[in-house]
Parts: sequence; structure tokens; C-alpha cells
Amino acid sequence: MEQQKIAEATPYVLTALNGAVATVTLNRGEQLNALSEQMIAALHEEIMRLGKDAGVRVIVLAAAGKAFCAGHDLKQMRAAPSTQYYKTLFDRCSKLMLALQRAPQPVIARVQGIATAAGCQLVAMCDLAVAAESAKFAVSGINLGLFCSTPSVGLSRNVSRKQAMEMLLTGEFIDAPTALARGLVNRVVAGDQLDLEIAKLCAAIVAKPVAAVAMGKQLFYKQIEMGIDAAYQLAGQTMACNMMEESALEGVQAFIEKRAPDWD
Repeated sequence: MEQQKIAEATPYVLTALNGAVATVTLNRGEQLNALSEQMIAALHEEIMRLGKDAGVRVIVLAAAGKAFCAGHDLKQMRAAPSTQYYKTLFDRCSKLMLALQRAPQPVIARVQGIATAAGCQLVAMCDLAVAAESAKFAVSGINLGLFCSTPSVGLSRNVSRKQAMEMLLTGEFIDAPTALARGLVNRVVAGDQLDLEIAKLCAAIVAKPVAAVAMGKQLFYKQIEMGIDAAYQLAGQTMACNMMEESALEGVQAFIEKRAPDWD
């Protein structure tokens, strides 16, 4: 009972700031960082909070322990089954996934271990992902008689249809190099190089004008769901607004004058 009280008092997520980079760590390593109701709520709240922080330029989503995230907390889900309960749970999880995509800052998944089912969905819904060579990925609900419907939304927007369907229908794991080849992650490195690689990626993003990054991220996800005519219309409007930003005017002028832009 005492151990349970201590566990309940321990934060579900931990946030550390390093300059303009916020690292949010899933903090239930003993439970493989399963997305319990409490974990979903805590992570959603933190992503929403950081999204409003103008001092944060990049969000890194990390995890404690050997697993990145093993998906939903199946014991909790099975404790009181009802259609309404499950609808509410998956609605809350979907809102979390959309919050990652709608945050103005780029979100980078730091994948140090397995990412299964909704854990794989977390990786897919982040803007970028860097994985350790030992990381593995699966949408394995089918092995339990449950097609990973909600994870399929993010997965199918990262990898090709046939590759997504193979993962969803077989529940089999893919390794990090395969995830890289299929487009689920951006980079794969040795485990001891994971933080260094992410630091390089963060530095490259932080060096760019905040307005261009935020406008670009928003445009990217909106246009990709549109027909091509509407996508070009929205892209043109976005570029016109972007061109009127001080940072863009300075960047173009610096290019003309053959000098480095002054964005300070």
C-alpha cells in the first residue's frame, strides 16, 4: 500500500528545460510507460502548457526505463469495460495525439526502446523521431484480437499503405533500420549517441526564425489533408504572410547582400 501511494505521488511526466528545448519524459518506466488515463491526462496537459510558452522552441518527447511506450494500460482498460468508457478513453488519447501535431513547436520523439500500439502512434504523431539502434516498433493489438484503429491514423500518414497494413494485420515488430527505411523515424543512431543526435537536430531548428517554423508546421499538416487545389491556395497564402515577417525580410535581404541574416 505504501509503495502504491509513493507511485501515485510520483509525477507521470517530468519536464526539463535546456535553453529553448523542453524535454518531456514519460515517467512510468516500471509500467513500460503505458498510456493509462493518468498518463494521457498528464502528458496532454504538459504539451498544451508548453505550446503556450514562447520561450520553448522545440519539445523532445522522451521516456524513462527500457521502453518508450507499450501502448494503452490494458489492465486498466479491462477493469471496467463499457462502450462509453472506451469511447471516452480513445477520445482523450486522440486529443493528446492531435495536441502533439498542433503545438506550434516541432516535437521530436526520442525513442530508446520498444514503441508498441499507441506508443508507436506517439512516435508517428511527433513531427520528427530519432531512434536508438535497439528500438523496435509494432502496432500489435491484432495479436490480442484488437485492430489498432487509432494508431493506424498516425501510422498511415508516415509509411506507405501496404507497409502500414502489413504492420497492422500481422502485429509483427520492425527494427529501427526498417522504421527508418519506411519513414517512421528520421534518424537511427547508437544508443549512447541518441542525446547528441537529438541535440544537433534541436540546434538546427532553434537556429531558424520561430515564426517561419510555427507557420510552416501548421501549413504542412493542413495542406496534406486537402485536395491539391486547396493545398496550393493555402500554401500561397501562408508564404505571402511569411514573406511579410521581419525575419523573412531580413533573411532575403541578407541573401541578396551575401551575408549571414541577423535574427537576434
